[in-house]
Amino acid sequence: MVSNIVTLEEFNSKIKRVIITEEEIKAAIKRVGAEIDKIYDGRPILLVSILKGAFVFMSDVCRVVTVPCEVSFMCAKSYYEGTVSTGIVKITMDIDKDISNYHVVILEDIIDTGRTLNDVVKMLKSRNPLSLHVITLLDKPSRRVVDFKADISLFTIPDYFVIGYGLDCGEHYRNLPYVAEYDSEI
Repeated sequence: MVSNIVTLEEFNSKIKRVIITEEEIKAAIKRVGAEIDKIYDGRPILLVSILKGAFVFMSDVCRVVTVPCEVSFMCAKSYYEGTVSTGIVKITMDIDKDISNYHVVILEDIIDTGRTLNDVVKMLKSRNPLSLHVITLLDKPSRRVVDFKADISLFTIPDYFVIGYGLDCGEHYRNLPYVAEYDSEI
């Protein structure tokens, strides 16, 4: 069996450069929390995190909104172990409640090809939520292969493979407090 464990030296060598700092993320989270509060004006919401990458993002958003909120999780995969989307979206964990009485806010870490979110949004809209908004931490429109746009994007980035703040490569780097470009050439 091949080990997925890396040394600290290997871990650090793959961080090419920081592209969004921890401070920039915190400021953007504060702004989006205020925007969510304004949109929903006291009405309760259901925050849905797309696992695994968006769990850090949802945790921080959940702490800045002032409207009543519940949380739920979905797991949708298209990357598996590599750095390129397979094009096949698989829902491996679904929301465990009826969402027809909720204002649903999907929180995603990154929209790349758009396939994953496009499929998730279609599925959730078919369940008749009161409303549905998509908020993404990162948007990479140059990679889009389906016509999909988030309602709110905190940052638009070029076509880099990024890690940190919940985003991973081979399950590593989620714990970085910033977003960095991954150096796949080393």
